[in-house]
This record gives sequence, C-alpha cells and structure tokens, in this order.
Amino acid sequence: MRRGVRAVALLASLALAAAALPRIGAGAPLPAAQSESQNALVAKAQAALDAKQWPDAEAALKQLSSSEPRWEYAQALGTAQMNQGHYADSLESYQRAIDLAAKNASPAAMAQIYTMFGNANLKLKKNDAAIAAYNKAAALSPNPAVAYFNVCATMYNMGQPAAKTAAACDKAIAADPKKADAYFVKGSALYGEGAVDKSNKYVVPPGTVEALKQYLVLAPDGPHAQDVKAMFDGLK
Repeated sequence: MRRGVRAVALLASLALAAAALPRIGAGAPLPAAQSESQNALVAKAQAALDAKQWPDAEAALKQLSSSEPRWEYAQALGTAQMNQGHYADSLESYQRAIDLAAKNASPAAMAQIYTMFGNANLKLKKNDAAIAAYNKAAALSPNPAVAYFNVCATMYNMGQPAAKTAAACDKAIAADPKKADAYFVKGSALYGEGAVDKSNKYVVPPGTVEALKQYLVLAPDGPHAQDVKAMFDGLK
C-alpha cells in the first residue's frame, strides 16, 4: 500500500478518536432548602445522585425545582437527565440553571454549567452551539484548559480546517501545557492536511510532528499512543 493511501486510511480511523465528553458525576452536594419540608426532598435527591439512580434523582429534583428555583437544583436536574440520555430535557435544565445562576453564582460555577450546556448541545449534534458554550466556559473558568480542549476536539470531529482546529488546541495547551490530548488532536488535524509528494512520501504541515511527539512525551502509554506511532509510520 502506498504511504499516502495508508495515511488516509489511518485518518478515517481517527475521525472518532478525539477525547470523549467528560464523565458527568453528581457534582457538588446540593445546598439546603429554605424550608424543612423541602430539605427532605434535598436529602432524597442527593441520595439518588450519589447512588447514580438517575430516574429517582430526576423525579425528586423536578419537585424541588418547581417549589424552590435554584441554579444548583436545575444543574443537578440537567445532570440526572443527561445521564439517562434525555439530552433535550437536560439542555432546558442547564439553560434554566444559567438563567438562575447569572444572579449570584461564581464565575467558576457558571463555567461548569456552560460546559454541561455545551455537552448537551454536542449530544444533540448542535456543534456550533456547543462550541459557543465551551468558549463561554473558557472565558469564565479559572482553569480553561478543558473548555478550550472541548472546542478543539469538537472542531476536529466536525472536520473544520486544520488551522482553526490547531489554534483552538493551542489555547488548551497554553492553559495547560501538560494536556496530552490537546497535542494529539492538534497533530491529527494537521496530519490530515498532508499530501503525497512526487517521491510518494506523505508530507505534513509544520508543527504536526512536534505536536504528536509531545503527546508521546506526556502520555507514552496513553490511549492514542499506537495511533501516533502509526501516523509516524505513514511518514517513513
């Protein structure tokens, strides 16, 4: 098989290889309600969240949110729905959380909600809305590397031009120089814009090899290590 053809075949296998969405856990403990009667619901919802009993958590949080609107309850409701695959419902809950949180939540809390809002949009294949949400999260987060990485991974999976994807990955790298997956996605995006020269050698844009090598430095046994080695084989 020619080197160029082998490289293209490899890229097809990498199309779904960008890091998956972050796992969505129960998050921070729910705050107490204003009334004792509602605190029983808080305890019930918290127990269900901790046990990952998402339908029970959703039911309790719906009751709680209707009687005492708080962004923490709306966010938790979105999480319970997201973990059941109810993405449209979770999107509505996260939007409600954003609206309520704008009044009194910290920038870090807002960043977390925007990240979840982005994740729900991504699941619904609303890629542009997801990217917009991740960028808002990055602007608010004290540690924006994850948000910027979500942007670059989403752009990569959308098939955006390598220059745009690499620029997004560079923001993640600037925020966290040890974020191995950002180097992998950057290198993979650039690799895809390579071309076969007259000597039948696959030639890649500047920065490709450096990004892929840095991935191996940071994650020599990482989940994409073999993919990177295969890409390097395609350049021989």
